[in-house]
Amino acid sequence: MHVEEIMKQDVITLQPTDSIVTAHQLLLAHRIRHIPIVDEDYSIVGIVSDRDIRDASPSIFSADENQDILNKNIATIMKSPVITVHPLDFVEEVARIFYDHEIACLPVVSNGVLVGIITEKDLLYTLIQLTGTHIQGSHIEVKVPNRPGILPEVASVFGNRGLNISSVLVYPYKNNPEYKILVFRIQTMNPLPIIRDLRQAGYELMWPNNIPEPKL
Repeated sequence: MHVEEIMKQDVITLQPTDSIVTAHQLLLAHRIRHIPIVDEDYSIVGIVSDRDIRDASPSIFSADENQDILNKNIATIMKSPVITVHPLDFVEEVARIFYDHEIACLPVVSNGVLVGIITEKDLLYTLIQLTGTHIQGSHIEVKVPNRPGILPEVASVFGNRGLNISSVLVYPYKNNPEYKILVFRIQTMNPLPIIRDLRQAGYELMWPNNIPEPKL
């Protein structure tokens, strides 16, 4: 899945000469946490967050502090340079950027122009869709040897039962490179027959692993 499929294209922006108070008002009005700062050509030059504005705002406990600070240009508090992504970047690669840089928002830029924005919330929603957790069904984890062809072998067991697979995930088994875990979301509320089929086929279930062998 590409970034362009999940990014928001209607982006609220400001220019560097706009005031801090204007940014604060926009954040509140639109219930957002970040505002990209762009120049006349809509090229991104900075970004400001609700935290940046809180840090710059005068303390409510200090009457002597300069209240005019909120009238300063947003350029005085914006973060620059800005980490950006491209619309055709893969979502899973972008997730790594969020993690590595500990950020909550990424502007999307194409040909030097801001075309969208993606947030942590967008990524979490996408993860829900990719894993199929928004669809009613059952969750099954199978420990398998780490060898070519193992995924279609296991998937065929579900196909023989006529079950529809909502999603499949693959992740390592602890620190043992000889095995991996296949995670299936299947569209059935009664997983007992497929659990029996998997066990009879010789596969080890990591979840559910506390259900006894169904009786015929």
